[in-house]
Amino acid sequence: MLIDISDIISSGNTERALEVPVGLTSFESRLGKFPIIRKSPVELQIVNRENKSLLIHGEADLDVGIPCSRCLKEVVTGLRIPIDKELTIEASGVAGEEPEDTVYLEGSGLDTDRLVYGEILMNWPMKVLCREDCKGICRVCGADLNEGDCGCQRTVPDPRMASIQDIFNKFKEV
Repeated sequence: MLIDISDIISSGNTERALEVPVGLTSFESRLGKFPIIRKSPVELQIVNRENKSLLIHGEADLDVGIPCSRCLKEVVTGLRIPIDKELTIEASGVAGEEPEDTVYLEGSGLDTDRLVYGEILMNWPMKVLCREDCKGICRVCGADLNEGDCGCQRTVPDPRMASIQDIFNKFKEV
């Protein structure tokens, strides 16, 4: 959602609190597409500090469906997304400290969905488990081992002993 912040940019020492709905229905990255199941409005506090910098503080709460790292079942994961940005104000308008900052600024408009997307990306969990003792899936047949043993032979022999194993298999007939 694009919100107009020209009134804050144009007047020094101005502060404005906003509650903006999140327009994202899913989060897409190189890891895949993940549905956003629940989302609360983003609460933003935007402060113009003496026409030198623009401070953007806020927070959003989202529930995202992320596959378990072991068994691949979807796990509803709560994400608390803190937003804390400082942008430099120049005579021509707002200029970000880094090139990435200007991605969510369009003239005097702030694209809150792009801002939230970037913060989700930075706060993405490294590993999600459906439960602490998740057994995962069988590497042979793909069965969910949480539901029971599949009966597949899953022991992998030491590759250094493979030639000796071949010798034993050859002479089993004797």
